[in-house]
Amino acid sequence: MCTTISTAHMSREDWLRLRQSGIGGSDAGAICGLNPYVSPMSVYRDKTCENVSDTDNEAMRQGRDLEDYVARRFSEAAGLKVRRSNMLYRSDEYPFMIANVDRLVVGEDAGLECKTASAYSADKWKDGTVPMHYLIQAAHYMAVTGRKAWYIAVVILGKEY
Repeated sequence: MCTTISTAHMSREDWLRLRQSGIGGSDAGAICGLNPYVSPMSVYRDKTCENVSDTDNEAMRQGRDLEDYVARRFSEAAGLKVRRSNMLYRSDEYPFMIANVDRLVVGEDAGLECKTASAYSADKWKDGTVPMHYLIQAAHYMAVTGRKAWYIAVVILGKEY
């Protein structure tokens, strides 16, 4: 069971502050030492610092901007309809666990995580392989939301879905 908080009309700063209040899915892989972009210590600093940190870069911006595109490609390929959640989920059993999910799958007890990757990192996705920190993110989302399955879709920019 989990509690939901609407993020539909929330400012970016308020959303970042809310994210700071718990361990999210992308934090989980970093805490395990498996995220090549974020260290466990940087997650600790982010969660314990009074200031809201908005560490954004071009790759992160493109990922957000292309999320709708990845979701559409997933829908086409899988024949499933997805919808935005516009909620932050907080585990009732473990309130430090939160989830900001990309999409929920309509008609299934499942969610969808949308990813973009550079063509230079295409080898990390070869033959259907999913980087471990993304698998941990999906498992975290399932634990928080109670959903039974989680899809991960990736568009490798300029190369493939």
